[in-house]
Amino acid sequence: MNAIPPIQLAVVQVTPFQQNCSILWDNYTKDAIIVDPGGDVENILKVLKDNAVKPKEIWITHGHLDHAGGAMELARKLGIKIIGPHIDDKFWLDQIVSSWARYGYNIGEDCTPDVWLNDGDKVSVGQFEFDVVHCPGHTPGHVAFINKELGLAFVGDLLFAGSIGRTDFPKGNHADLLKSITTKLWPYGNEIQFVPGHGPMSTFGNERANNPFVSDEVMKRQA
Repeated sequence: MNAIPPIQLAVVQVTPFQQNCSILWDNYTKDAIIVDPGGDVENILKVLKDNAVKPKEIWITHGHLDHAGGAMELARKLGIKIIGPHIDDKFWLDQIVSSWARYGYNIGEDCTPDVWLNDGDKVSVGQFEFDVVHCPGHTPGHVAFINKELGLAFVGDLLFAGSIGRTDFPKGNHADLLKSITTKLWPYGNEIQFVPGHGPMSTFGNERANNPFVSDEVMKRQA
């Protein structure tokens, strides 16, 4: 008989930008967290119900509309707290509604987290603890959530399979983004699988070998 895996992950694409909202739960306690519920809250609630899990917290990687726009509604409906990101993203969280309006949508809510996060903080789901890693660049208050034991990370829009986050938004910084990826993410090891904000999962090792923006070879040439 196969052992039950310690954790289970479901990724739901939400918002017109097809953002990866992650639902992670401890298979033994059934405690769950939701990472970056940008919108389409009913779809997220259905996954929670279908898997009979107990949502405990919402974690936010950064303040952009497609990552945090559904957080307030979801928190109200579930009676749980919103954790993160770093306070430097407050200006983004305060303009979610107006940001969506610029794209022609009347959706989302401005977001007020219950807890701001700092580099070195810890957050937990069930028996598993994740490091909070402050990674400015895409936005100034961006954080990643990483568990080395599980080999799993949620990196928002820092890093993608074959690409990196945009830095042309207000308070974005390309040099800071590269530094965050290479000095904050890579030390966790090549085997870490990560869920990006958009697109398929990958590993830190694969991106160090092949990413045209931030591979070891590219960074060596830029040094």
